[in-house]
Amino acid sequence: MASQRRTVPLAHLTANLSVVDPIIEDAIQDHKIPGAVLLVGHGGRVVYRKAYGSRALEPRREAMTADTIFDLASLTKVLATTTCVMQLFEQGKIRLNDPVAKYLPEFAQNGKQDITVRQLLVHYSGLTEDLDLKDKDSPIQWEGKDTAYRMAFAEKPVFPAGSRFLYSDINFITLGALVERVSGEPLEVYAARNVFQPLGMMHTRYLPPKAWKAKIAPTEYDDAHVMLRGVVHDPTAQRMGGVAGHAGVFSTADDLAKFAQALLSGGGKVLASVTVEKMTTPQQPPNATAVRGFGWDLDSPFSSNRGELLPVGSYGHTGFTGTSLWIDPATDTYIILLTNAVHMRSVRSEGGSAIALRTKVASAVAAALHLSVSERERARLARITGYNESMAAGRRVNERNGTVKTGIDVLEESGFALLGGAAGGTLSEDPSNLPRQRVGLLTNQTGVDSQGRRTIDVLNNVSGTTLTAIFSPEHGIEGTLDTTAVGNTKDATTGVPVYSVYGGTDAARRPSVEVLKTLDILVIDLQNVGARFYTYETTLGYFLEAAAKAQIPVLVLDRPNPVTGAIVQGPVGDVGHETFTNYFPLPVRHGMTMGELAQMFNEERGIHAKLSVSPMQGWMRGDWFDETGLSWVNPSPNLRNLTEAALYPGVALIEGTNVSVGRGTDTPFEVVGAPWVNARELAQYLNERSIPGVRFVPVSFTPASSNYSGKACPGVNLVLLDRNVFDAPELGVELALAFAKLYPQFRIEAVKDLLVNAAAYEALVAGRDPRRVADDWREGLEAFQKTREKYLLYK
Repeated sequence: MASQRRTVPLAHLTANLSVVDPIIEDAIQDHKIPGAVLLVGHGGRVVYRKAYGSRALEPRREAMTADTIFDLASLTKVLATTTCVMQLFEQGKIRLNDPVAKYLPEFAQNGKQDITVRQLLVHYSGLTEDLDLKDKDSPIQWEGKDTAYRMAFAEKPVFPAGSRFLYSDINFITLGALVERVSGEPLEVYAARNVFQPLGMMHTRYLPPKAWKAKIAPTEYDDAHVMLRGVVHDPTAQRMGGVAGHAGVFSTADDLAKFAQALLSGGGKVLASVTVEKMTTPQQPPNATAVRGFGWDLDSPFSSNRGELLPVGSYGHTGFTGTSLWIDPATDTYIILLTNAVHMRSVRSEGGSAIALRTKVASAVAAALHLSVSERERARLARITGYNESMAAGRRVNERNGTVKTGIDVLEESGFALLGGAAGGTLSEDPSNLPRQRVGLLTNQTGVDSQGRRTIDVLNNVSGTTLTAIFSPEHGIEGTLDTTAVGNTKDATTGVPVYSVYGGTDAARRPSVEVLKTLDILVIDLQNVGARFYTYETTLGYFLEAAAKAQIPVLVLDRPNPVTGAIVQGPVGDVGHETFTNYFPLPVRHGMTMGELAQMFNEERGIHAKLSVSPMQGWMRGDWFDETGLSWVNPSPNLRNLTEAALYPGVALIEGTNVSVGRGTDTPFEVVGAPWVNARELAQYLNERSIPGVRFVPVSFTPASSNYSGKACPGVNLVLLDRNVFDAPELGVELALAFAKLYPQFRIEAVKDLLVNAAAYEALVAGRDPRRVADDWREGLEAFQKTREKYLLYK
């Protein structure tokens, strides 16, 4: 897992790390903590281990020792419960995308039948933070694990599952119950036998024996004014008898070091390396802002112990009592800081806190060890995690004011260098000695340079070339036609023939190889919209195929993906179901440019055209179109602004059905409805789903064309609130299921034509929660992203 590094003498590292001493001592002096144990691992060895301050202040003062045993609190979630769950996953006994109710049928009550194991692990279940300490069915305080499970199973979600991050102990109480049910063993027995003992963690367990008491850091007085020492601090775990999935484990810094090193080494004796990788990389819903692995925190409001210098790609967790662990595979480092900050409540009314201290310590350690991540390691992390600076840019809040040069601009500035070799010559030669190169151009109204000049006119005036043929895709050369009856014409300005490559048959949509054979080079300049079923992508593929047969080179002039090149969403199209709206198995929203797609198609489909790309300059993968400085040109008649382009990969999924998606109105893809819809009912249903980034307002609209032309259509106006957290393909599934649930007139079967994913369609028809449907297409997305990585021109 870790990269190769020069071994630094231990004495040198120890001396450097002493800079953390005054930071921790200041926290003790400021009464934030009574004491602490710090242990730092780096390069496969412990490089710093030190105790500070006091283990206890009440009822008498005791010095902290490095072997002190701490109540780990919520570190239990990752140390015990998550590891146990992932072992059962490895054994094939559970599937992470399965509903919890498959294993715990009692959990299905009160609307939880679709909550998955995954959603519990990443805290996107919608369940509240903790169990009520008062049993509603009893006048006395509840006790016992079985009672806690009964209460957890009876909980009602406060948010729809998958809609937002809410850190919840109930998630892990339930996961503890799942481990017990599936394994057939008590949680403490299973964890000890399968996690702690194999790693030699001899001072780690639930329910520590009395013999350990003297070494245990006390927490605080209970209601009877008895100091908790060896009794779990968490009140819910206390009621459960000291064993719970969310809290209850006691351990030492030395034992935690064994656990951390096992993960850095690929799982040691407890997990396979691929499982560790999966567990510690982003697994939250794709439209989420809090980045979570399974159990582990990656980048969320709870990431204080990552500090300010450790990179995204590292992971960790904290515990309420004052404990924390952070692990960075990029630099082969782990930082363990154990305190019993809650003990300060015994001596000071305001209590203690280790939150700020964790940040300071992690930053100081990273600086002292000179931890840095090479570009090669960053690329490796990006491949592993699927979450990098580009993705962060794609979800940033502060917009960028960029200046992007498109492929045609770059070609012009180069003196048309990429055209120079089409007939074997170079730009340095006397143009009069070179044959005039016959150029063909696939383009439409979107093919313009930064000065607003058509690519047609630019190429028509290049010295040494003749623009011989123009090819127009769907909607014609001006992009205004919304019909399959698009014939051949001539360009009014240049007189160059325009060959239509769009019609009602496959033959009409493919270029003539014979015409291409009359050319020396084919240039492609089209603005795509970033959705798999937008036909310009298939037209691109068809031209690559024909150019390979005609044995002429292809030059793609690249343009931005208007809905960013950082966000990849939706189901991957099934192999073997290629159509004009599904040329290649891509996700609905692929996050690629036309130049990148051309490279992928050419290689993955074995086309072997002689392909080159004139790349953009200044484009960042996280850029939305309005951050590029470029002028918007409608790519097709019904995509008139960036909001519609953002909504299109979702709303278009249902446009083949018997609803109107706003074609024939001033706001296509911003409204959906039908004459048989109750607008308020539909808006209420969709808003109650808490779909991130979008709200729904009841409206009525009358299309002038397309579905229900001239008829009033009650429905909803989609208001895009936050495009950076919005998942368009998942919205499409939400819309389809909403119509299917509320209106028997809705014909859902047409959705499969653009979804092109049998598993997703079957789940949708079965009425499965759309967030579960989206979770099920994650594996296909992950596999696609590994392939996609090879063809990205803009890293």
